[in-house]
Amino acid sequence: MSEFVHTFDWEGTSADPNDEQFGDIVESATIDTADEFDAVLVGEPYDGAVIGRAGAREGPSALRKHLAGIKTHHFDAGPIGSLGDLGDVANLENADWVEEAQSLAHTAASAVLDGSSFPVFLGGDNSLTYANAVHLLSDESSLGVINFDAHLDVREVRESPTSGTPYRQLFDSELGGGLDAYACVGARHFETSTEYASFVREKGGEIVTAEEVGEDSVSAIDTPLDSMADVDTIFVSVDLDVLDAVFAPGVSAPTPGGISTRELFRMLRLAASDDRVVGFEIVECSPSLDRDGLTAKAGARAIAHFLSTLGGGR
Repeated sequence: MSEFVHTFDWEGTSADPNDEQFGDIVESATIDTADEFDAVLVGEPYDGAVIGRAGAREGPSALRKHLAGIKTHHFDAGPIGSLGDLGDVANLENADWVEEAQSLAHTAASAVLDGSSFPVFLGGDNSLTYANAVHLLSDESSLGVINFDAHLDVREVRESPTSGTPYRQLFDSELGGGLDAYACVGARHFETSTEYASFVREKGGEIVTAEEVGEDSVSAIDTPLDSMADVDTIFVSVDLDVLDAVFAPGVSAPTPGGISTRELFRMLRLAASDDRVVGFEIVECSPSLDRDGLTAKAGARAIAHFLSTLGGGR
C-alpha cells in the first residue's frame, strides 16, 4: 500500500502565458521518481495533537492552493527549479491517537529520506515534527534543528505527545543518542515557562527572540547557524505562529509581538543556502481560523523563498 495519496491538481491561475507559476511547474511524484526533483512536497493533514485551536489538518490543501498561484521568479536567484508533489500521507486524517499519527508520518518521511529526496512537509500540527525529523538521528551523523517558532516546544510528554513536545521527543530519542543541536528563532517573551527555557539552555540550545530578529534579521539567523557548526545535517521547521498575529491570524495560538513575513523570508533564504539542510516543514496553518488567507499565503511564500536558495542556490 502506498504511503501517499494525491489530493491536488496543480494548475497556474494566470491567463498570461509569460506568468510561470508554481501551478505550472509542480508535477505529481512517486517514491520512485522523487529524486528526479530538487524537492518534493509531502502533505500531513493532521491536528489531533494541537494544544490550542484546531484547524491545521486543512493546512496542506490551503498551502498548495496559494502556492499554485505564486510566480516562480526570484529577483536574485532567478526561477525556481523542479518541484514534485508526493501527495498527502495516507490515512493520517483517520489516526485515532497521536502515536499512530506519528508512526504513519514517520514511515512516509523515512521513505522520502531513504530515497535521498529533499522533503518539504506541509502541516499539519507541530507534533509531526518529531515524525519528520527522527529518521535523521543516527550514530553515523549528527543532527541539528533550526526552529522558527514563538514557542520552544520542549514540553514533557505526559499522557501522550502534543504539538508542544516534538523537540523534547527528539532530545530524548534513543536513536543516535538524540538531537545534537537546537535553535529557536523568533521566540516570544512570556510564551514559555522558565523550566523549558532552562531545559534548552542546559542542552546547549540557542534562543533568538523576536526582538532580536527585529533588530537585525541577518545577525539573528547567523546565531543559530553558528550553533550548528558541529552537526552534519540540519532540519528547518517553521511554525507559522512565529509571525505576528497581524501577519498570521490563522494559527493555533496567534499573539502580538512576533516577527514579520519579510524577516522570516530573508532568514529562510539564508538558512536554506546551507548545503547541510536536508529537510523543511511548514506547520500550524489553520485556514478555518485565517483572515483573507493571510496565513496560508505567508506559508506558501515561505516555501517559495526557501526553495529559491536551497542547497546554495539553484
